[in-house]
Amino acid sequence: MTTTTTPLAELTGKYAFDTAHSRVGFVARHAMVTKVRGAFNEFEATAFLDGADPSKSTVNVTIQAKSIDTRNEQRDGHLRSNDFLDMENYPEITFVSTEAKQLDDTTFQVTGDLTIKGVTKPVTIDFSYEGAVKDPFGNTRLGFEGAVTINRKDWGVNWNAALETGGVLVSEKITLEFELAAIKVD
Repeated sequence: MTTTTTPLAELTGKYAFDTAHSRVGFVARHAMVTKVRGAFNEFEATAFLDGADPSKSTVNVTIQAKSIDTRNEQRDGHLRSNDFLDMENYPEITFVSTEAKQLDDTTFQVTGDLTIKGVTKPVTIDFSYEGAVKDPFGNTRLGFEGAVTINRKDWGVNWNAALETGGVLVSEKITLEFELAAIKVD
C-alpha cells in the first residue's frame, strides 16, 4: 500500500475520520521548562472535500472533553475540572469550518469556529495533505496533518499558579495538533 498523488478532483466526496488512526492532541509548557503532551481519545469528525473547488470543502469535529489523556490520572482529573475544561458543564469541544483555501499542491488552510467551555472564537489551521491510498478493503483514505497555537485564556481557560522563581506553572499558549486519516464514505 503506497500513497499516491491522486489529483484532488478525483477525491471529491464525503469523508469520515478514522479515529483509530487519527490523533487530536495538544502541547503545553509546564513549569516554563518542559512540555506536556496530551490527546483527546474520543472524537468524531466528518468532512466534505471538493477537489475541484477546495473553497467549498467543510470539516466538523466534536471532541469529548472527558477523553483528555496526558498519561497522568491526577493531571487529567484537574484538566477535566472547572479550573480548565469544566467538562461537567461543557462536555464537548467543537470545530466547525467556515472557510477553506488551497495554498499550494499540498497545503490547505481551514478557518472555523472553535468552541471550548461555551466560548466560540475563529481559528485558522494550516494542514499538509499527506496523500491518498486505497486500503486493502477498497476504501479511499486521505491523510492530513496540521497544527495551530492558541491562547487558552481566549476561551476562558484561566487557571494557573505562580512559580517561586518567576513564571507560571502552565503556559497560556497551547499548540493543538491534528494527525488525521479520513475514509471516503460517499
